[in-house]
Amino acid sequence: MNRLLIVILAICSVPLYAQGAQPDAADLKAEARNAVGTIGADKHKTQTYCEILDLERQLADQEENNTKKKNKKKDKDKDKKKAEALSQKINQLQKQVGPEFVTLDNILKRLDLTSPDGREIALIIQSLNQTCPY
Repeated sequence: MNRLLIVILAICSVPLYAQGAQPDAADLKAEARNAVGTIGADKHKTQTYCEILDLERQLADQEENNTKKKNKKKDKDKDKKKAEALSQKINQLQKQVGPEFVTLDNILKRLDLTSPDGREIALIIQSLNQTCPY
């Protein structure tokens, strides 16, 4: 009898656990709107967010250039140090923006751009990106 009860509880709780693990699109949209609104309402956070985007572009450009050209060891070491410095600066700035940046980053990692909801969430985040001068 106890085993049957345990099995029934386990089966009933699996859908609840699965629901908790995958936030639905409405929750992601609300999280994105909230994070974008919070960052956008604070001039300092907005400037810091834009600076992060610019540094991330610089880092991506540098990595792309490094893969295209055949550098000497000395140049590779110099490029690696520059990349590390950019990464450290980005991490510092992310802390200044606060938990909203982490929220947006987590949303972007789970985003499915092939779905209509995913594209709508991307547009919400893009609205913040468009406020950046770079």
